[in-house]
Amino acid sequence: MILLGNNPNVFLKLDTLRKKMKASQLTKETINGLGMEARQFPEFSYGDTIAVSQWISEGDKKRLQIFEGDVIGLHHNGISSTFTVRKIAANNVAVERIYPFYSPIIDSIKVVRKGDVRRAKLYYLRYRVGKKARVKELILTKEQKEAAALKKAEKKAAEQI
Repeated sequence: MILLGNNPNVFLKLDTLRKKMKASQLTKETINGLGMEARQFPEFSYGDTIAVSQWISEGDKKRLQIFEGDVIGLHHNGISSTFTVRKIAANNVAVERIYPFYSPIIDSIKVVRKGDVRRAKLYYLRYRVGKKARVKELILTKEQKEAAALKKAEKKAAEQI
């Protein structure tokens, strides 16, 4: 017999536990995908400035609060996927929030501007002050914008088929 939890009165036989695990046939991928539903957020990446609208409950009232900042990290891990947003608040105090991508408190995400960065994790911004803490904006030419729009339209057409 093996002990499950801290309660010494709760025991399960090892063979019963093995049978339950064998019968379920759950893999790591299916466990990570449980409870996932498609979120209709725009695509954003590292360095982008985004505005996250989240539900805040104060007593019996609920309201939307917008948190706008730079994406300094993304973690892709199925249902556990998160993204980190950093903003400079009043009196030059930096505030970071880690949001679960599939959290119900997130109402919407809006991409304010695209950032031009060379690395995936922008944690070095924590140690920069003033203008050095800014992320350069990604500026596209007219041809690049048209190519991106064409690619997006082709992707949308492929999804409808």
